[in-house]
Amino acid sequence: MGSAAFRSATTASPSASASWLLLIIFDGGLNTPIATLRPIAIPAALLASVGVAITAGVVAVAAHLAGTTWTRGWLVGAIVSSTDAAAVFSALRGSGLTLRDRVGRTLEAESGANDPMAVILTLALTTYALWGVKSGATAPVWTLPLSAAREIVIGGVVGIIIGVIGKRIIERVRLDAGGLYPVLTIALAITAYGLPSLMGGSGFLGVYAAALVLASADVPYRVGVLRVHDALAWLAQIGMFLVLGLLVAPSHLGAAAGPGLVIAAALTLVARPLAVLVCTAPFGYTGREIFFLSVVGLRGAVPIVLATIPVLAGVRGAVTIFDIVFFVVLVNTLIPGAAVPWLARRLGMLSVTPPEPLATVVVESSVPVRGTLRSYFINDALPVAGAPLADIPFPPGAAVTMIVRGSTLLAADGATQLRAGDHVYVLAPPDAVPLVQLLFGAPEVIE
Repeated sequence: MGSAAFRSATTASPSASASWLLLIIFDGGLNTPIATLRPIAIPAALLASVGVAITAGVVAVAAHLAGTTWTRGWLVGAIVSSTDAAAVFSALRGSGLTLRDRVGRTLEAESGANDPMAVILTLALTTYALWGVKSGATAPVWTLPLSAAREIVIGGVVGIIIGVIGKRIIERVRLDAGGLYPVLTIALAITAYGLPSLMGGSGFLGVYAAALVLASADVPYRVGVLRVHDALAWLAQIGMFLVLGLLVAPSHLGAAAGPGLVIAAALTLVARPLAVLVCTAPFGYTGREIFFLSVVGLRGAVPIVLATIPVLAGVRGAVTIFDIVFFVVLVNTLIPGAAVPWLARRLGMLSVTPPEPLATVVVESSVPVRGTLRSYFINDALPVAGAPLADIPFPPGAAVTMIVRGSTLLAADGATQLRAGDHVYVLAPPDAVPLVQLLFGAPEVIE
């Protein structure tokens, strides 16, 4: 496929590509509550900024050594600089595994925040590459950090403002149907992208910032809203991989195989480990944690979207860049991705968590309600293990509503005896939750 034909094919829906990326980034922000970010905020922020720059720089050197120009090398580096936690957690969930808290949160926070940074860097470098074509002169290099700083400031500030306004709207305005809340959040995501873009900022950073604020909102029908966005994000990723398959020309892959494999090796073996080491070692991460984070920095759908930007802009050699990105994403996803479960076990990166219940109960409400319904896993060490419900000193207002024992749902009455391995649902007012946790331990996380 020639450059003109490629551009024609991708231009059929450049806005669709941006929309897909918008949905992926917005879902990442919604699933990253600010409270969970505090313990790992600084290293995750460094990975999403300094780490992206280090990755892009190392890959640019590797690409130049593989025969590309410096401009194209930097573009390739920027395009493949963001990671995809969804690929990691999908591989783990398929094996029934869960990562330890700090490692899992770092991966999630980094992957959500580094997408906007990669977009900003790619757009800035694309503009730089086009400068000579339009003006006949080379753009001064100092314009790149200034352009990136402007996009970060405008995108971040406007995104936070839209998130705060959206949070107040969601918490105060009651819509007629639960299905309207995902419509409202999608509208907020589009606004958070469009407004900063019109002002010269990063729309994608605006989307992520707004989603971070909305993650802490008391959203009616919250579970349903999150599931809608999760489904849209997965659909977007599937769509982007479909686009990758449609746009890669087999006749071009032979020429791109050599540089692509060299760059993929440099990304996996040098760029990612160096970025992780620089950004996490000062914060007490162990050698095993650093090694694991280095290996599992997988690439997903985002580089596919970013690789179309230089093509649509008309950058010389952009189709070759796209072909190289194909190899980088393919190699980086298949080889390290297949090793994630085994590596997590070998390095002790798995959390000791109880098995998930075969049935879950979720309370959906159109208005904020007082009280919580939480699931607790019963193990032999708990004081309630083996005790009849009638003998357990529940705090006032608290009671067991249901027990999941294997594949059986049990009604809770006074004679029911709790067994190790049960998943118990306890309804309690907010002030009784600490006493309930003294009896039943920490609650399970039920979405």
